Amino acid sequence: MEIGNDMSDILTNVMTSSGETVQEISVNQPVLMVFLRHFGCTFCREALDEISKKKAEIENGGVKIVFVHMSDAKTAEEYFKRFNIENPVHICDPECILYQQFGLVKGSFQQLFGFNVWLRGIETNMKHKYGLGKFLGDAFQMPGVFVIRNGTIREKYIHKQASDRPDYEQMAACCVV
Repeated sequence: MEIGNDMSDILTNVMTSSGETVQEISVNQPVLMVFLRHFGCTFCREALDEISKKKAEIENGGVKIVFVHMSDAKTAEEYFKRFNIENPVHICDPECILYQQFGLVKGSFQQLFGFNVWLRGIETNMKHKYGLGKFLGDAFQMPGVFVIRNGTIREKYIHKQASDRPDYEQMAACCVV
């Protein structure tokens, strides 16, 4: 996906947990669309924890956070609650169709289990105790983050490794209203 790529046709058909489409939300305000790894992944849990701490600041700046995950709504709500994410807007994508439409691919062995990924996983678990859980979705699916405004990609972060950490605040700042 290129920056400036119009995704309106796709986003018009993507309903969120709030009952609005991503297209509708993106016309009213920028959307920080966070495509998560499976909920059993340490790095998915790290992302949820980090976003929960920055959510108010990002959303007070006029940007709406929308999570995309591979689980059912009930399981997702449990994880959002676990990480103190109140009133999350999210999209269930168990077949990873939206992931594919945004150009997010299945990770290679190196991207998912390489030495640097393991090191960061150990470090993260020692510091935060996120732990590992069962696969709640496609364990090979890579994550990504996109900023959408008026149906168009304004900013993107495609993970090169499962352990990458995007700067959510910096990304959201590109489109502050």
